[in-house]
Amino acid sequence: MTRFLLVPGRGVPFPNHWSRQWARAHRDHTWAPEPPGPPYVAGDRVAALNAAIAADTAAAVLIAHSAGCLTVALWAARHSGPVVGALLVTPPERDDMPRERLPFPSIAVLSRNDPHASFAYGEQLARQWGAEIHDAGPVGHLDSRSGFGPWPEGEKLVARLAAP
Repeated sequence: MTRFLLVPGRGVPFPNHWSRQWARAHRDHTWAPEPPGPPYVAGDRVAALNAAIAADTAAAVLIAHSAGCLTVALWAARHSGPVVGALLVTPPERDDMPRERLPFPSIAVLSRNDPHASFAYGEQLARQWGAEIHDAGPVGHLDSRSGFGPWPEGEKLVARLAAP
């Protein structure tokens, strides 16, 4: 059975955020870590993600939003485990973002008008990671403030990563 680990960004997602809705709607979607509040401490987040991945031998799909993409990239550079794919949603522009090829299939969801990263930056990062690029259009940071709530298109992307 595949498990789905939600990797939050630097803050706590609002209750209507798509990731919160997915966690409520799907028992196999769990937080890694539970959504903490600021500040974002990369080492703590990577350790929590590693603990969540190592807690079970079942295949895992990582679902990361914003700074959660940094957590996933840092984890992949330092650790290994039964990860079969990652959905990397609106990675922010950061100088400390690892750029090594990820050791599992991934899809980078990019926005044409993300206030935290240009589309060109996201494209370059996705290519370095070896990720498929999904152009979500002008969706802001793909969060509650930009109208996401429900995000059925994202659920379809996750299903593709989980397929054998």
